[in-house]
This record gives sequence, C-alpha cells and structure tokens, in this order.
Amino acid sequence: MNQKLKTKGWVRVLLIIIPYFLTIGFLQELGTYISGQENSSELITESTEELLIVSFFAFLGTVLVIYLFMKKIDKEPFGNLGLYWKSHKRGAVVGLLTGLAIMIISYLFLFFFKEIKFVKTTFLSGDFFSTILLFFIVSLSEEIMFRGYVLRNLMGSMNNFIALLISAMVFALMHAANPNLSLIGNINLFLAGVLLGLPYIYTKNLMFPIAFHFSWNYFQSLFGFNVSGLDSYSLIEFETTQNTWVNGGDFGFEGSVLATVLQIILIVALYFVFNNKKSEKLSVGF
Repeated sequence: MNQKLKTKGWVRVLLIIIPYFLTIGFLQELGTYISGQENSSELITESTEELLIVSFFAFLGTVLVIYLFMKKIDKEPFGNLGLYWKSHKRGAVVGLLTGLAIMIISYLFLFFFKEIKFVKTTFLSGDFFSTILLFFIVSLSEEIMFRGYVLRNLMGSMNNFIALLISAMVFALMHAANPNLSLIGNINLFLAGVLLGLPYIYTKNLMFPIAFHFSWNYFQSLFGFNVSGLDSYSLIEFETTQNTWVNGGDFGFEGSVLATVLQIILIVALYFVFNNKKSEKLSVGF
C-alpha cells in the first residue's frame, strides 16, 4: 500500500460517501421504474424478480463509483480490493458452509424450543434461483464497498482493529433505515460487520466475506426468516412466538439473541485461528 493511501485512507472514505449515495439512489430509482414499482419503499412486499432488478442497478452503481475512486483517487487496480480467487478458494468454501451450518443449527434450535412453528414448504423454481442471484449480488456489492473499500482504506490510516470497529459501525448505520429494526438487530448488524471484516484484515481478500455474507442471507431467507427486516422468497414458512428477542420477530434471525451469541462465538474463533502459531499457514487460502 503506498504512502499516500496510508496517510489519507480515512479521507477517501469520507469522499466516497456522497457520490456513493447519489449514484446508488439514482440507479435504484431507475431500477424501481424499470421493474414496474411505483416507489422503492414497496421493496418490502415486491416479488423476487423486482428485488433482483433494483439490487442489480444498486450493484452497478457500487461498482461504478468504487472503480472510479480506485482508478482516479486511489490509483490502484480494482482487483486490489481483494477480488482474487486464486489461492482463496478454501475461504469461499468455508464461508458458504459456515453460513449454512449457522442457519440449520439456529432453525433446529428455535424449532426444538418452540420459538417457531413449521407451517409448510413452498418450492417455486423461479424464485428459488432468482433468490440465489439476488443475495449473491447483494453480498458482492456490500463486501466490495464496506470491506473492500471502507475497511481497506481505514486500515491504511489507523490500527487495523480500530478500523474494523469503525467499518462495522458504518455497516450497521447503512442498514439503520431497514424496516422492523430493533436494538438487538442493530447490535447484530455491528457484530456482522466485525465478523465479515475480521478475516479481511488478515488476508486482504474478499472471498470469505462474500461467500459467508451470501450464505448467511440466502439460507436465512430459504429457512423462512426475513433478511435484515426485508421479506423475500422462503422455501420454509413458519410462525413465530411473541418472544421476538429469541426468534428475531419481523426483523428476521438477525434480530435474535441467538444470532448475537453465535456471531460472538465465531468472532472469537476466527480471532484465535488467525493468531495462533500457525496463523500464516491457516490464513493462506482463507
């Protein structure tokens, strides 16, 4: 990382905020219009295909803004965000399997303790595969922005762990307008930012964050939970009890204390994995 980036990384983060919001806002409105929605506030109840169109336009905006900043301000290749697949396949596989394992364990735990009641399964092939693409686009877009650009630049200006905490706060704030957000949900969004960013400060690679983010969102949706307060296609449908602090309520699994506990466990586990005597060997390919 060059000296210019090292001293002014935090400035780059401040500079990108307004162009990012303006570009994303404009392209989301364009996507909303193309998808046939009257306004973006209807995203909560619209179809998977319409959500996919709007998310795709937001992704285009994210890539456009960050590409221009990398080229004109950072003066580095776009791939330096951490978009290198070679030697990091294992990180992607670990991310996918970890997200799936968490959702299976969480669903069974809540079911066993009668916090959720199974209703039915509904398989819609179009929605099933559209949801895969939807959450891949969302995870790719958010990881490029919050870990690849924000965290990376903050790391060039300050202690890595302070940068991690700040980027996690930014990540949580960016979701503050999501519907049905609770205090627990806000805490969990912050913890998610820490969990997704922790491997990045050791590997400078986005394969694990992208894969884990995708897996977490996709299987959360598939198992019947809302995703950060947003309703999307679910293979499994269930009813929840009134103990929303346990099952997450309308915000989804991310609004539950169970999510808090599991994320803290994963954060601690990852920290020890990357800081034991074999950290260099373990981090290669992660």
